[in-house]
Amino acid sequence: MPDTNSTELIMLPFENFMGSTGLFFRIGPGIILKAPVKMGFDQIVRKRDTVEPHYIVEKQILDRLGAHPRIVKFLGSYTEFPTGILFAEASHGSLQKFLDEHDNEIAPSLRQKWFIQAVESIEFIHSKGVIHSDLRPDNFLVDCTLSQSLDLRLCDFGGSTCEDLQLSGGTLPDSGFHNPNDPWEPTYAADIFSLGSVLYTIMTGHWPFRSATGEWTSTEEMMEYNAKVDRCFAGGIFPEVEGLFGGEIITRCWTNKFSDAAEIMATVSQFEVQY
Repeated sequence: MPDTNSTELIMLPFENFMGSTGLFFRIGPGIILKAPVKMGFDQIVRKRDTVEPHYIVEKQILDRLGAHPRIVKFLGSYTEFPTGILFAEASHGSLQKFLDEHDNEIAPSLRQKWFIQAVESIEFIHSKGVIHSDLRPDNFLVDCTLSQSLDLRLCDFGGSTCEDLQLSGGTLPDSGFHNPNDPWEPTYAADIFSLGSVLYTIMTGHWPFRSATGEWTSTEEMMEYNAKVDRCFAGGIFPEVEGLFGGEIITRCWTNKFSDAAEIMATVSQFEVQY
C-alpha cells in the first residue's frame, strides 16, 4: 500500500467526493480510500478522532452486508496513515452529482430502473437488520457495469444502525428526506420515508418542494428550503406525483402505508419494466 508521500495517494476534489466525516483519496486505479482525516490550512493531513467511531460502524455494517450488486463494493481496510476504508470507485460518482449534471439527458427507462434498484437496496439492507439512517441521492452511487449499464449502489453506512451488532451511527437524514413528525431516532419506517424522497428525486430530478438542482447558492437558501419542506411534511403536505412512474409508491412511503421494505419490493416487482 502507498504511504502519504506516494504519488499514488491522491486526494479527491470535495465537490465530487463529499464526506462530512473525512476525506477521499485514490490509492490506485479504481480504488478509493475514505479516511477520518482533515486537511489543514497548512496542507497537512491530520486525524479526526471524533469521527473515527463512524468508520468502525461502517466497516462492521459492510462486513455484515457482504457483496451485493446494490451495495458499494467494499475492499477492506487501509492500515497505513491515513487509515480508513477501501472501496471500488463508482464510474459516475454520486446519484446527486449525476442528476445535477445530466438530468435532461436521462431516459425515462433509466429512471425507472434506478427507482427499482433504490428499492432493492433498501429491501436488502433491512433484511440484514441494517437501518441506513441517511438516505439521500448523495449516498447512492452510479456505477457502470461490464455490460455498460448504469446501476445504483447504496453507500455511506457510517451513520447506520444495526441492533444485532449493537451499532448506532447516531445520524438522521437531512430535511426533505425526514419526517419532522417522527421521533428523532433511527427506524425502518424513517428509512422508508427517506426512500420516498429518493424515489421522487430520481423521477423528477429535484428534491421535494425544490425546483432548483445543484449546490445551494447560500446558507440562507438552504435554511429557507429546510424550513419550507419541514413545514409541509409536518402538515402532511407532499409534492404532486400524479403521472409519475411509481407515484403511488412514493406517496405510500411518505404516508407510512408500507409495513416494511419487503412490501415495497413486492409492489415494485409487479411493474413491467425491462432493463
